[in-house]
Amino acid sequence: MSRQRLLATLDKAWTALKQSYAGLSDSQLIEPGVTGDWSVKDILAHVTTWEGEALEYLPLIIAGGRPPRYVRYGGIDAFNAKMTEDKRALSLREVLRQLDDTHAQLIDMVQHAPEPQFTRDTRFRRRLRLDTYSHYPQHTDAIRRWRERRDAHDRPDDSSDKPGTARIQLELP
Repeated sequence: MSRQRLLATLDKAWTALKQSYAGLSDSQLIEPGVTGDWSVKDILAHVTTWEGEALEYLPLIIAGGRPPRYVRYGGIDAFNAKMTEDKRALSLREVLRQLDDTHAQLIDMVQHAPEPQFTRDTRFRRRLRLDTYSHYPQHTDAIRRWRERRDAHDRPDDSSDKPGTARIQLELP
């Protein structure tokens, strides 16, 4: 995959993620329950964490090094839980700022990475894929499903107004 194609793939997945929460109010963005007890804010902080990991370790990979394993945290799930807890106290504005800043830095890194990283399936490309454009859709889909559940829950049941439906009224003494 060429650099330009990779950047286009990354942008497509990023745009879908951003669209998944577009139009939500601040109170909706911090409402828990999107994925477990995570809010959209928590998901965005999580995405930023993984883009930060890419920013930290892609240069090491380019230099031929190997990033440390997440076993030191007790595995990926434990790392995610720790990072989520560490970022929970951040304001929504700070999370959104970090999200945009970190993503801009990541795009800049990809634009300036050595060309050989794009001529074949390299460790650089695999790590970038795992931390970004194959990761975003998991959270994009979770946010969309949550919005659908919320919308269905918030929508009044107006089936009694449709032709062919009966309205039952109980009279209590």
